[in-house]
Amino acid sequence: MCRFLAYRGEPIFLDELVCAPAHSLVHQSLHAVEAKTGTNGDGFGIGWYGERPEPGVYREVRPAWSDENLRSLCEQVRSRLFFAHVRASTGTSTTRANCHPFTHGRYLFMHNGQIGGYGRIKRRLEALIPDELYDRRLGTTDSEAIFLVALANGLADEPVTAMARTLKAVRRLMDEAAIQEPLRFTAAFTDGESLWAYRWACDAKPPTLYFREDGGNLLVVSEPIDDKTKGWLEVPKGCSLVAQGGRVSVECLNEAMGRVAA
Repeated sequence: MCRFLAYRGEPIFLDELVCAPAHSLVHQSLHAVEAKTGTNGDGFGIGWYGERPEPGVYREVRPAWSDENLRSLCEQVRSRLFFAHVRASTGTSTTRANCHPFTHGRYLFMHNGQIGGYGRIKRRLEALIPDELYDRRLGTTDSEAIFLVALANGLADEPVTAMARTLKAVRRLMDEAAIQEPLRFTAAFTDGESLWAYRWACDAKPPTLYFREDGGNLLVVSEPIDDKTKGWLEVPKGCSLVAQGGRVSVECLNEAMGRVAA
């Protein structure tokens, strides 16, 4: 499983969260605590918003702990909204195209989890991606496929409903293939202004996801980057975290899945 971090708030240098804290994302790339594997060394990526509507992205196959360029960039780049991700592959190759976050226009997406038996439904899942989006399919991961299917399902307009429809469609494909391994999904998505994070699993064992608000600044993480007593709240299982305007709320993803057709 992977580890990730998303920030929205007053502009800060990326290194204040990605590199500097005692249990920073760079530290988690080698010493994760709340993941199935302690090491997340199959590449990393950062995506950030600056003066232009489309985000800048830097992705690399080297482990985050050993890439001096990552630290240098994070010390120089200031942003009001950024994503950072360290990868532990669940079976697909370690290539730059398979590193998160993934982009499409002004959108960023990153994922932690797995589609059980992904190889058995890969072709059918990709068939749900329309031609105009399939050109954006640069890698081979289940994460990128979910992102593109969700965009086709209306992610840009209805981020919670579209993701509910996408997860339900993936579960249908898994059921048809008689796959017993679970679908586990935590993810973050942004349009450069608002931020959504999701936590769901078909076996009620989703990867961890936390958030903290401080003076209007929002931080979403796979696991806390400092003391867990410092205001961290767990995103409930089967829910979505929604940050739009100055409001942060939790919506029930399970209820949304119950309302939509696969």
